[in-house]
Amino acid sequence: MSEVIFSIFPRENFVDLGLYQFGWEQCDASQSFGPAARNHYLFHYCISGTGTLIANNARGESIPYQVKSGQGFLLFPHQISTYIADHEIPWEYTWIEFDGLRVKETISLTGLCMDHPIYKARHKDISETMKSEMLYIVNHKEESPFHLIGHLYLFLDSLVRSSISASSLSVKGNSLRDFYLKEAFTFIEQNFQNDISVEDIAACCGLNRSYFGKIFRENMGKSPQEFLISYRMTKAAELLKLTALSVADIGNAVGYPNQLHFSRAFKNVYGISPRQWRYEHGGGYS
Repeated sequence: MSEVIFSIFPRENFVDLGLYQFGWEQCDASQSFGPAARNHYLFHYCISGTGTLIANNARGESIPYQVKSGQGFLLFPHQISTYIADHEIPWEYTWIEFDGLRVKETISLTGLCMDHPIYKARHKDISETMKSEMLYIVNHKEESPFHLIGHLYLFLDSLVRSSISASSLSVKGNSLRDFYLKEAFTFIEQNFQNDISVEDIAACCGLNRSYFGKIFRENMGKSPQEFLISYRMTKAAELLKLTALSVADIGNAVGYPNQLHFSRAFKNVYGISPRQWRYEHGGGYS
């Protein structure tokens, strides 16, 4: 019989980097999962043994990959995949499902993509640190959400640093684009509750709207307007869960003085009304 540890993260209100579920398993021979697709990024690290990943590439073609001890694989949101333990040496692996507004940009540093999903460490010592961070999260599910998110950042840091050269990381991490993005994030964090526009965000960076929108989408995978809405709705979800404020007051607090406009924007992001979201997530307020 296989042995498994599986946990679901108790909170979803971390904007830049969020944790969804994580675990560890010693699989049985030929044990398989899928075909299936996740809503978020899912990283598996093979601790021992071997197995096969079958995953759709960017063109929707199903491609098989052999994965052995010390390697891993990254699955992207909505990517269909199946993975199968070897019939003679079934793998033992640990996994983390995560997402966030800065994840796409960070993952791009690793070189992993739907066409190249297999992780092969360039720095074995950092890879060991990454594995340790994954197993720490798995074995400390009782710790506070902030504590686990801290270790998730350490995992992601190790994933990036073990995948690329130090010189590449230094160049990318200190680029002018990175500076502009940090300026934009700071402006949004400090002003999301106000009536701000994309032009205002671009102006704080000293850029015209067209160029700012181009570099923002290339790095974040979404437009500045989409990011601003997503940020506001995440903040709204926090207030719905943690406060007794009315829906109208929460809408106003995140930059929507019109309650109807706020409810419509919230439903576009979460699929349900703010009031229903509060009820389903234990806010306890009507």
